[in-house]
Amino acid sequence: MPRPSAGTASATSKNSKLAQTYRRFAEVDAPKISPLYERIARAMSESPEALHAIETAPTRKRNPLLILAALHHLALTNQSPTLATTYKAATTSTTTAASTSPAASTAAASADVAAYGDLAVDAAVRTLVGMTDAVVAVVGQRKVRPNVLGNHAVLYPAIAEVARRAGAGAIGLIDVGSPAGFNLNVERAGINYGNGQTLGDPSSPVQASASVVGDRPIPTYAMPEVVARIGIDLQPIDTRDADEAQWLRACVPPDQPELITRLEGELELAASAPPILMQGDKVDLLPEALARVPADALPVVTTTWALSDLPLESRLRFLQCLDAAATNRPIAWVSVEGVGVAPAIPTFGDRPASGHSIIGLAVFNHSTLQAEGVGRCWLRGQMLAWLADS
Repeated sequence: MPRPSAGTASATSKNSKLAQTYRRFAEVDAPKISPLYERIARAMSESPEALHAIETAPTRKRNPLLILAALHHLALTNQSPTLATTYKAATTSTTTAASTSPAASTAAASADVAAYGDLAVDAAVRTLVGMTDAVVAVVGQRKVRPNVLGNHAVLYPAIAEVARRAGAGAIGLIDVGSPAGFNLNVERAGINYGNGQTLGDPSSPVQASASVVGDRPIPTYAMPEVVARIGIDLQPIDTRDADEAQWLRACVPPDQPELITRLEGELELAASAPPILMQGDKVDLLPEALARVPADALPVVTTTWALSDLPLESRLRFLQCLDAAATNRPIAWVSVEGVGVAPAIPTFGDRPASGHSIIGLAVFNHSTLQAEGVGRCWLRGQMLAWLADS
């Protein structure tokens, strides 16, 4: 048997590492995101042709989610009609199976899901191999945009509560680190907490939900009028740009119809009340953003898992910026961050990296600071426990 050359051995090694990356994604990450992506990633990990196609992309652009989003983009833009058709069929069959109740029909529907899923998996791998240049062109210009949907269920009661405490009749929202600015439409969404409590607009195109843990209800104070909507991010997304909006759609797995519907609603709200989007450092731009809020309104700064990527020095500087801006008027801050991430926010004695986040409220007024942890949340706000007296 001929011995492999050094070049062949190197390529085999690279393929092996890439295969492990995609196999791990299929086994660990994808089941939480998309059953279809789980199957496609596994198929890619077992296909030398698919792995070779992925290797033609720059190393930092071989992320499974990015490659899968690029394929979805080709389907959405009809550059790959076959993939578009099989994705649609797989999604339709999954939705039908989920709504089927009789046992016999369920078995038949499950068979359909498997069959259409096989077609979608095969089409995805074939598209990757046959349209490698197009896939690489997309990933070269893009980054994955996960978790851009608004965190309305956890933010609404916290913003309304901090506004009540500050006696505000109007507020200006400043959202830090949410690139599409969807958090800025928090009071325009409809929210159902699963315990009979609702907030927001029941007729909104955005319907969010969360479950409540514990016996204490969510406070249901109405939010004051929002007179300013300002977002700060290093790479903000102007959703009025059709190309940017289409990429956000591509980042949602095709077999997640509820998330797709939610995104379309978020885009609709953003189009009807476009926010001011500021591009740059989260801390450096904060004073300018605060100055844009009308003098008769309470600036409410919101951070939802936006501070964890900043070093402690920057987080302390963030706090100092809020304190400095409160010389002439009150400033409020609503934080939803991991335990111990938000400086000055009490944590109920919880340990860092506990698997949940702390909902915190802070009001800066001249030289005083009132900061309180008011609740815990899990699963990025899909489950929350309100712990403060209101």
